[in-house]
Amino acid sequence: MSNRAIPVVDLSKFVHGNARDRQVFVGELGKAFHEIGFVGVKNHGIPDALIDGFYREARAFFNQPLAIKQQYEIAGMAGQRGYTSFGKEHAKQSKVADLKEFFQIGQEVDEDHPLAEEYPANVHTRENPEFTRLGGELYRAFEKAGGQLLRAIAIHLELPEDYFDRQILEGNSILRAIHYPPITEEPHSAIRAEQHEDINLITLLVGASAGGLQLLNKEGQWLNTVPEEGEIVINVGDMLQRLTNNYLKSTTHRVVNPPREEWHMPRLSIPFFLHPVSSMDLSCLPGCINADRPLAYEPITAGEYLDERLREIGLKK
Repeated sequence: MSNRAIPVVDLSKFVHGNARDRQVFVGELGKAFHEIGFVGVKNHGIPDALIDGFYREARAFFNQPLAIKQQYEIAGMAGQRGYTSFGKEHAKQSKVADLKEFFQIGQEVDEDHPLAEEYPANVHTRENPEFTRLGGELYRAFEKAGGQLLRAIAIHLELPEDYFDRQILEGNSILRAIHYPPITEEPHSAIRAEQHEDINLITLLVGASAGGLQLLNKEGQWLNTVPEEGEIVINVGDMLQRLTNNYLKSTTHRVVNPPREEWHMPRLSIPFFLHPVSSMDLSCLPGCINADRPLAYEPITAGEYLDERLREIGLKK
């Protein structure tokens, strides 16, 4: 694994490779998710131009006056669409708000779709309409790459390769643009994002505009996680850990503050939280329950679990 905190895998070997390539990829991905919970992915198929364009438009949105951004903060939405202002979200074990603001784009379906009432309309920005247009394109690209990774994980778990396909088709995924503004005064114990685990199945993260992401390894050490050029970072979320009865590891991670001499530098980060449909049963897979790993969780649906966690992190009352 060299001196990297996380290994790297090549998704093109699974998507376009021969049987041997696919087998090796499945083994590498499964090992990383079981032992570390994080992996770097190259040749993921998400166009650089799309990523760069969305970063540019996100930066333009967050650089606007607060009064303009707050026009897109929708009451009662639990932060699931549009803008969420600075200081609203905190880690579930913390009472101190993270040093961030963000904008979220969610799933879109036709008006007559069975899930139409469950998915609120996305919020479109008037000042820079390319922000939300490119966000929609990036959302679909992330969905595609995430689906391919879950196919590999299904094979690793000795499930049908398409096990997750139906569950994530028009699922409740979220694309989030996170802005960590410059730090202008002593933070008083708050960091940019306090240690936490993600709620969803897997998270796909394109390289942030500045460092700071750290993961907590099994030895209790915080390791800097810096993707190489062209990589995305993937981590296991709590839903996948729960489904696999703790076989796949949802690793604690955080975003630390920069050194004082870099406080003036903002940070922009673009994670995609891949969720299934709310009706997905997260009961532990029978193949992941054994004498060494007895049943750890009661049955729950993805929607029930998401609702529970949104309350814990302060986005839902």
